[in-house]
Amino acid sequence: FGFLATEGGAVTQATSKSTGVTLNTRCGAITMNNASLGASTSVSFTLTNSTIATDDVVVASISSGATAASYLIFVDDVGAGSCRFHVRNVSGGSLGEAIVISFAVIKVTIA
Repeated sequence: FGFLATEGGAVTQATSKSTGVTLNTRCGAITMNNASLGASTSVSFTLTNSTIATDDVVVASISSGATAASYLIFVDDVGAGSCRFHVRNVSGGSLGEAIVISFAVIKVTIA
């Protein structure tokens, strides 16, 4: 299970942690904006990606740029051409970090 080098890419959020991004690759990295995220606060943003189909699974993890054990991340609202990421600051204070999220689109066939 893996991807070719040509199937990956990278993108950076432009203005805030809630700014949507576009990256049309099966896997890659999203560098979040370094705006502050308050303690016990969540933010969400949309990844527009033409490789995502309605039944696909998008997995994500924080790969760098984050204080250890300070964030939770999950993906929901997967649809044709996009998904939504949620990031929650679970630390005791406000954090302003450029979190790097690694993601992969797993193609699913439902028979």
